[in-house]
Amino acid sequence: MLNVRRPTGPLSEASPAPRPSRRGFLAGAGAIVVAFRLETGPARAAGLDPSGIRPDPNAFLRIGADDTVTVVIKHLDMGQGNTTGLATILADELGADWSTVRTEFAPADAARYNNLLMGPIQGTGGSTAIANSWVQLRKAGAAAREMLVAAAAFQWRVPVAEISVADGIVRHAASNRQARFGDLAASAATLPVPADPRLKDPSEWHLIGKPVNRLDSAAKTDGSAVYSLDTRRPGQVTAMITRAPVFGGTVKSVDDAAARKVAGVLDVVRVPSGVAVVAKDTWSAMQGRKALKVTWDESAAETRSSEAILADYRERAKSPGLTASKRGDAQAALKGAATVIEAEFTFPYLAHAAMEPLNATIEKAQDGGYDVYAGFQFQTVEQATMAAILGVTADKVRLHTTWAGGSFGRRATPTADYAAETAAVFKASGEKAPVHLVWTREDDMTGGYYRPSVLHKVRAGIDAKGAIVGWDHVMVGKSIMIGSPFEAMIVKDGIDATTVEGASDTPYALPAYRFGVHNGREGVPVLWWRSVGHSHTAHVMEVMIDDLAHAAGADPVAYRLGLLGNAPRLAAVLQLAAGKAGWGGAQAKGSGLGVAVHESFGSYVAMVAQVSAGQGSVKVERIVAAVDVGIAINPDVVRAQVEGAVGFALSSVLRNRITLKDGQVQEANFDAYEPTRISEMPKVEVHIVPSTVAPTGIGEPGVPVLAPAIANAVFAATGQRLRSLPLDLSGLRGA
Repeated sequence: MLNVRRPTGPLSEASPAPRPSRRGFLAGAGAIVVAFRLETGPARAAGLDPSGIRPDPNAFLRIGADDTVTVVIKHLDMGQGNTTGLATILADELGADWSTVRTEFAPADAARYNNLLMGPIQGTGGSTAIANSWVQLRKAGAAAREMLVAAAAFQWRVPVAEISVADGIVRHAASNRQARFGDLAASAATLPVPADPRLKDPSEWHLIGKPVNRLDSAAKTDGSAVYSLDTRRPGQVTAMITRAPVFGGTVKSVDDAAARKVAGVLDVVRVPSGVAVVAKDTWSAMQGRKALKVTWDESAAETRSSEAILADYRERAKSPGLTASKRGDAQAALKGAATVIEAEFTFPYLAHAAMEPLNATIEKAQDGGYDVYAGFQFQTVEQATMAAILGVTADKVRLHTTWAGGSFGRRATPTADYAAETAAVFKASGEKAPVHLVWTREDDMTGGYYRPSVLHKVRAGIDAKGAIVGWDHVMVGKSIMIGSPFEAMIVKDGIDATTVEGASDTPYALPAYRFGVHNGREGVPVLWWRSVGHSHTAHVMEVMIDDLAHAAGADPVAYRLGLLGNAPRLAAVLQLAAGKAGWGGAQAKGSGLGVAVHESFGSYVAMVAQVSAGQGSVKVERIVAAVDVGIAINPDVVRAQVEGAVGFALSSVLRNRITLKDGQVQEANFDAYEPTRISEMPKVEVHIVPSTVAPTGIGEPGVPVLAPAIANAVFAATGQRLRSLPLDLSGLRGA
């Protein structure tokens, strides 16, 4: 990396360049602290305070003698393309030639690579990768550029103000001299880091805002990209764990005699989550696991079926719950309403179902430390958890982050579950050989964490002129944060911000509004799923608004705009999507347009869905989306993420659910939990609002608006209102 000493002040363009020194910079290792915060809403959209972010090119940049520019990525790339986006930010400020840019994942080091929007934790989530790195990487690139210029100015004995940088070349036009980055890197690395480097004006950007080629596409196409599942270490063995068939079950007894006789099986060990079979290869581990005879203690387990849990939710929803948001007196206002609409919305548990199942590899190093290879998403949590299990300090556990074949939130567990299992198996098996812990698809679907099941009950009323007068809203759902290490930072007065987001902070001008919440108490493990609470709250809010617009005899787009006077960016994406979709035009029989608009993670998204509906069937023909993500670092990646969100969420709109029967998950693979088929994929158009404000995220915001846009389009096509997800098409009549 650029190996530099601490800053002694900014370089003046008129001053002579400092003489290079042989003194280097050594970063001190900070203590591992597992804490968490997540800026949302206005705080996220406003961006970070640039004055508190110091330039640190040594952490994020390495320039090789061969002119390669390697950008160190502190976040996990699970397919969303953030490696390209993050590299673009730094490379543009540096003035790099894009063809020379490479990336590598950062080691676990919360002191240096913490997520600035989450606090002292290194992690990826909440669509924060670009947002929290924007100023940080710009300053790193700008500082490195000034250091290269200073090195050239010293060698050429010219003023720094006369030197320019572009496409990986440092030039002094007056003397017709130039040097490539690799020629200057060693000298530049000895200079002080500018404390306040000049950031480029947007007019100077040559990569930001352009659809530059993704850096990972070639490797992922030719198979050279290394995922966690590809990891192979010398002498590596494979482990698989049999876990209780119900959540909360524990091992009562084990008969492993038959398993030990399976060819290739090396050992059978007990771990906190079950019984692990260690074998020479994956097939042997699978066969050995099948041969195990385990008796489970289910006395403290969750053994109810989905219907029983939902019945409990309905009973609890009869009372107001904890007040998450309140303005005016909703109950009193509803008594005077001309029309009141009452509705129930239910949402099932959902699996993350990432293409690459969970897995990790661990080995003992000669220095007594441990090297671990996986698609790590919460490096600080995973490192600290594994260190505690192995009985060493966190710095002894070196995480090697690989590409990840999807996550959608699953790899970011507060318990670091699969990483913890990997350490536990390795320790229990005597640390004799590198262990690769592998989950099968069935393990991933039946033994993991889920998007919470949720129930919403809403009563909303309008006056004789169609204006909303009152809105009373109660939801029941299990909190993700309560009981986790993050509870103290996220849960206030019993209310989990990730449970109520998107409804408690609605931008709609509702004069009398109350939102209450009950925290579910079932034993099913829950976790953030792509867009977290917004995955259900946006659907409820947008379908109810559509209901009220219909009751008022108003156009759904115009009705929303009348309620968004204090949300101009939401209003703008709504108008853009509606305009591009041809809103208001005549539709053929059985065809309809539906609209939804929502803000999440500081970004603003509107979608118009066009569907054709028949007897018991719906075909989503077209999705027109408008997005405002601030400065779009790479418009092509932004579009791809919205298109991907449609493909990801469509199956949950039409059919997907995780159901329990006597506590056991019934959907174990893609035959019963079918992803979106290419034949189902609608045409997707994405329109990006030009912006000059700091960028936000787009990994998740495309998900919340899809379901309500489709549901509202079904209503427009058929006159039938389908509220709960997945949409129940069994009773749908043709138009």
